[in-house]
Amino acid sequence: MDFKAIIRGEIMTGTIIITYKILCNTDVNKEVSMQDLLSNEKVAKIIKSEFAKGLRNIVLHSNANDASIKIETEKSLYSFEVTKDDFADLLVLAEENATTKKLFKKDCERVELVDIQTT
Repeated sequence: MDFKAIIRGEIMTGTIIITYKILCNTDVNKEVSMQDLLSNEKVAKIIKSEFAKGLRNIVLHSNANDASIKIETEKSLYSFEVTKDDFADLLVLAEENATTKKLFKKDCERVELVDIQTT
């Protein structure tokens, strides 16, 4: 993108495809480390019964200290297209697009931009 052209006030040609998702107050976005997961007695018991059934003195270990599992609410993605001149207003335009499509519901009134593609 030619930011010098924007500063000079020149008009950018082309379009931008915006992809966004709707956020809700009840959304889950949590990361659990492998260490925490394996130290949970209920989880350890299920893993042992599934993969080491009938065996005794089994201990669970993880090699990677930074391994984790992300638990998050699955979201639908929505897209729309604007001109490159509208770059500064992308978030506002995404909110307007969601309002027009009646995507906002009770406790779901925020937008998160996921992807911005120029053409």
